[in-house]
Amino acid sequence: MSISASQWGSPTASKRALLIHGMTMSSNSWEGIAHLLVAEGFFVVAPNLLGHAWRRGAESYRVSAFAEDLRPYFAMDTSYDVIIGHSFGGPVALSLLSFLPNTKKTTVILLDPTLELTEEKATMLKNMFLGWITNIKTPEEHMAENPAWLRRDCVFRTLGITMCDHNLVEVFLVMFQVLEWEALLTGSAFCIEQQNTPWSSSGLFKNIPPNVTVTVLASDPECGATCLLEHVPRGVERLSARVVTGASHWIQYERPDAVMDAIPPPKAKIVG
Repeated sequence: MSISASQWGSPTASKRALLIHGMTMSSNSWEGIAHLLVAEGFFVVAPNLLGHAWRRGAESYRVSAFAEDLRPYFAMDTSYDVIIGHSFGGPVALSLLSFLPNTKKTTVILLDPTLELTEEKATMLKNMFLGWITNIKTPEEHMAENPAWLRRDCVFRTLGITMCDHNLVEVFLVMFQVLEWEALLTGSAFCIEQQNTPWSSSGLFKNIPPNVTVTVLASDPECGATCLLEHVPRGVERLSARVVTGASHWIQYERPDAVMDAIPPPKAKIVG
């Protein structure tokens, strides 16, 4: 059970938001978006995922294990007006939909979510992860590489990597195991040379509850996007997707306005 989280705003606020960070990040990384939400009347909660912010890992690093760890945030039919997930937090956020009560409308916003990975891409991400944790960059180095980021965001990026469990690299191994099991169950071929066999979480879009709308904000492919529009299923009710032009994977740092614009405005009250 997650017992580690950051909170902003008043618990008595009329609206609630749940923010799910990505791999090697922490709840603090939502500081900028959280303050914008509080200004709009939200109480904001951002849990630290398993294996992050000095939290110990789990026996399983499947997406479902990360989601199940967050079930206490939905105790006693707790609902949220907005749920935002970044990167790996995207499929985790989608996995939380079954926990939501069906009595309240919820907007889910996914920021450059990890939806489809070939084995080749997952191997690249694994090596990138290992590079991050063995050679942790300073906030100054992050600022030099990402001039659009605030210093606060660079500090939290360094802090998130410092506090994560190095065994999180197993997430990528679990992705391969899922592929192998699916191949066995379907009778299809799976081998290490089969580079076009994807790890996919896009199936999580199939059962969007009628009270939930999902918006995918994909990064600009010219800026190294993780999520491409073709990864998002078409023809699914209450699901939309668009590219945030000029934004890299870190949309919440570079285009917080795009995130806030994806939140529906409150409906005007009818008087009389």
